[in-house]
Amino acid sequence: MRVLLDPTGTNMAQQRICFILQVKAERLEEYKRRHVSVWREMLQALRETGWNNYSLFLREDGVLVGYLETENFEKALRGMAEREVNERWQREMAEFFVQPAGLLPDRAMQPLEEVFHLD
Repeated sequence: MRVLLDPTGTNMAQQRICFILQVKAERLEEYKRRHVSVWREMLQALRETGWNNYSLFLREDGVLVGYLETENFEKALRGMAEREVNERWQREMAEFFVQPAGLLPDRAMQPLEEVFHLD
């Protein structure tokens, strides 16, 4: 966990979260194109719900690695789940992923265990 200071100077512990999803091989290029211009309202919702330093990395075989820093991952997930824009985005993105039918991508994210960190 990393400690940051909020604008008032109070310590805020940050969780580092990493997760893996699988993008369908035949959808890789379109998936990348969609992320060139993520909806402005989606970006705003992520920021407002505590998704800091958020990155996605895509390997040529479709393995997608996500990384973010947040004060509370469960709270950040709940905050996004309450946003209408997130529901629309997740429904559009669901077709890109290999996962159980009906499961939206943000419900499939399972954080990996951090076993080492060099600060």
